[in-house]
Amino acid sequence: MSWRPTIFVLAAAFVAVFLEASLGFFRNLLGAQIDVLPALMVYAALTLGFTTIVLLALCGGLWFDSLSLNPLGASVLPLLLIGLLIFQSRDLLMREHLFAQVILGVAAGAAQPLATLFILLNAGVRPLLGWVSFWPWLVMAAGSGVVTPVCFKLLDRLRRALEYQPVTQSSFRPDREIKRGRS
Repeated sequence: MSWRPTIFVLAAAFVAVFLEASLGFFRNLLGAQIDVLPALMVYAALTLGFTTIVLLALCGGLWFDSLSLNPLGASVLPLLLIGLLIFQSRDLLMREHLFAQVILGVAAGAAQPLATLFILLNAGVRPLLGWVSFWPWLVMAAGSGVVTPVCFKLLDRLRRALEYQPVTQSSFRPDREIKRGRS
């Protein structure tokens, strides 16, 4: 197993969390911040292994919580559950299809804030909730659905560019004739 894809995903998560915290363009434009971590978790769960899912949930969740008002560790368990649920049934899911990527991205982007909210409410934190909270949740889900195919394209292109690709061509030519017997 190569560690390069895991490093690529963790670096993408670090950059995404930093840009989410420092740039307020989408927050000012849409009224909510688009979260890239669920989209990266969908990519990691469908493409990479169990270790990458755990590392992304742990590191990405802690990075996100350290730059937000969430208590430290509140985002780790929802990201881990999303990754494990997708990883468990990844043989049934169509990784290459754009529609499947978008639907999984929307589902992950909708489930992650709800699961984090559940953890926050059980931890005794009282976030501001109301009908106003529906719009940011909707933007986060739709944004994650849009970002997921972009993550697949960029990270797959990066893997193809920097990893060794085995030769699929055989030394046997199908148009070659093999003579048997005595000549």
